[in-house]
Amino acid sequence: MLAANGQLLKANFMIGFFEHQYLSYKKAHIKNLLALAKVDGHVHAKEEKLLYKIGKRYGLKDRQVKELVDSKEKFKMIVPDNHNDKMNLLYDLLLMIYADDVVNKNEVEFFEDAVKKFGMKKEMVKWLFTVFQKGTPPPADEWEEIKKEAKEKYTLKG
Repeated sequence: MLAANGQLLKANFMIGFFEHQYLSYKKAHIKNLLALAKVDGHVHAKEEKLLYKIGKRYGLKDRQVKELVDSKEKFKMIVPDNHNDKMNLLYDLLLMIYADDVVNKNEVEFFEDAVKKFGMKKEMVKWLFTVFQKGTPPPADEWEEIKKEAKEKYTLKG
């Protein structure tokens, strides 16, 4: 019985560990968006509303998002581990850029820096802004194709 109990404890620990890792990943995504939102000196009400919407999409509770929004911490870009997560972050960064109806020079520079940190060619910036056509994101099925195209055309060979 003890061996079974020990295995159960180990399994619960592993589940807890992976849940914590996934929560950290989701919070890092929101922190990246907050870093962009704060680049012009303040978080606009429309940007904050979008943060809560994206947080909900990622399974975060409003209080978890509020905790990050209210934080005085200066967030820096956390580079996602894989191409899919990088592209999904770029998608949400573009939503944030257009959220307050003002495309700020600092926001564009932040986006350019993210693309560079993600190991992608700078030409991808202009291409993605074109894909988003004045803030209108592509439908989900199109976005999947765009991610594949981005990997083929704009990923720097390391």
